Amino acid sequence: MSWDRWWLFAVTVFLISGTPGPNMLHVMTRSVRHGFARSIWAMAGCMSAVLLALVASAAGVGALLLASPHLFDALRYAGAAYLAWLGIKAWRGAGKSAAGMDPDVPVAAGASAFALFRDALFTGLSNPKLILFAAALFPQFVSQKAGWAPQFAILTGTFVVIETGWYVAYAAGGRRLASWLASPERQRLFDRATGSLFFLFGAGLIAARA
Repeated sequence: MSWDRWWLFAVTVFLISGTPGPNMLHVMTRSVRHGFARSIWAMAGCMSAVLLALVASAAGVGALLLASPHLFDALRYAGAAYLAWLGIKAWRGAGKSAAGMDPDVPVAAGASAFALFRDALFTGLSNPKLILFAAALFPQFVSQKAGWAPQFAILTGTFVVIETGWYVAYAAGGRRLASWLASPERQRLFDRATGSLFFLFGAGLIAARA
């Protein structure tokens, strides 16, 4: 793989990954609610979902979803329902976690590491279009004159590093919001805003076409 091709891929992924989406929003809210250190489990869950999508795309699942509209729609509706559930959960708990949001105060353990990882994994897997995105993006940067597997490994590794960097940035930003969210009114506003965004992401999945 040429350096020019790799740099173009890296810049493209950097811009796409930095765009706010369900994964970034989830990582940020976990950092606000549970602290930066524990949000690492959420980062791991989201990244696992991304890796699964990339591998599935390479295995031809993306082509299968394109060829099977009903299967894709089933996954799309399931994903939208999960994102809507996250939105409902955020609205129902709006303002209830304001206590202990000062970043200088230790954060309570709260949810287990497994629960943080699991919820993030499901959030990442809720969007089947991630597989189609990978199936459409990767071939644009793969040279037919070189081995496919090494190039896929390089592209995947680059994607993981950049995506992880954005997770850390969003988590750090979320934790910086903690002192501002010490007010129950502000926490309620934040929870309802994030809940509404999850609803919008879910609606976007419903409205999307493969």
